[in-house]
Amino acid sequence: MLYDRVADLDLSIDEFEMARRERETSSGFTRTTTVISLRGDGEIGRGEDVTYDTEAHDALLAFGEEIPVTGTYTLDEFSEFLTGLDLFHGDEPGQSIYRNYRRWALESAALDLALKQAGTNLAERLDRTYDPVRFVVSTRLEEPQTGDRIRSWLDRNPDLEFKVDPTSDWTSAVVDRLAETGAVRVLDLKGQYQGTTVDQPADPALYQRVLEGFPDALVEDPALTEETRPLFDGHAERVTWDYPIRSVESIEELPWTPAWLNIKPSRFGTVQTLFETLEYCDDHDIDLFGGGQFELDVGREHLHAIASLWYPDAPNDVAPSGYNDPEPREDLPSSPLAPPTSPRGLEWK
Repeated sequence: MLYDRVADLDLSIDEFEMARRERETSSGFTRTTTVISLRGDGEIGRGEDVTYDTEAHDALLAFGEEIPVTGTYTLDEFSEFLTGLDLFHGDEPGQSIYRNYRRWALESAALDLALKQAGTNLAERLDRTYDPVRFVVSTRLEEPQTGDRIRSWLDRNPDLEFKVDPTSDWTSAVVDRLAETGAVRVLDLKGQYQGTTVDQPADPALYQRVLEGFPDALVEDPALTEETRPLFDGHAERVTWDYPIRSVESIEELPWTPAWLNIKPSRFGTVQTLFETLEYCDDHDIDLFGGGQFELDVGREHLHAIASLWYPDAPNDVAPSGYNDPEPREDLPSSPLAPPTSPRGLEWK
């Protein structure tokens, strides 16, 4: 088992620290995250809580010192210890998945620290190789939705590829204009989200325009209804799933056996669940690509490390965080990202 290769890593935690991160985004909202740092034996392991609720981060910073994580464990023992803790201090998070996001921040920090204390990195521990990571730029179109944002990016760097979020406002002209670029690799229909600011209800006309307009692109998270389900006959191999994917069981509950999945480590909560899912997909010939959560710090780096080891050549939605700035710099790195020269722990830099 893949997890067995890290489960018995020794872990010694002497100090627990937190730091708030905040940044404006190109999607028009202020992103807040919390960086978790675990210190021990002269090393620091870090993880990032990507909960989409600023008040939840404020509460964590106010009460986080009450999380009693100092001690000596194996990595697996630490994970079991976290199972018995309420990381939201009696509050109910805005979405249940936020519990996984916070749990992953601690688990990834612990994995990072345990690997460093063992004098190794994730690739060495798993007997894998860090490869260059291909990435796509994820963006929503400007208002009104014309496609100018994509064209502007391509004027700066004609080699860029994109993941875009179609909405019911997309006309055939918008589809045609984007398709002409040949740069759209993934279209996220957001049909699995409920109660969020990015919900996109099932829209048969939109789905048909997208399926016909981008015949070679992956189509993510459709909402399947009596009207929309037949549209995917003959296109099932192009459908990828993101929001529902958080364990092997969630894959087995999909409406058909998937050919592609979007892997966001924070959705899985634990290192064990993530590794079991990666192993399952490898055994069942399911192709993967990585997804991001507007990480502002080390969390993005961890996405690069995992993509580098499992799906480096896929259309990974893990562009460096500078691509999410309202006014991106001119000197942003191009795809693919070079692997690290001296990696430590879960770091990838």
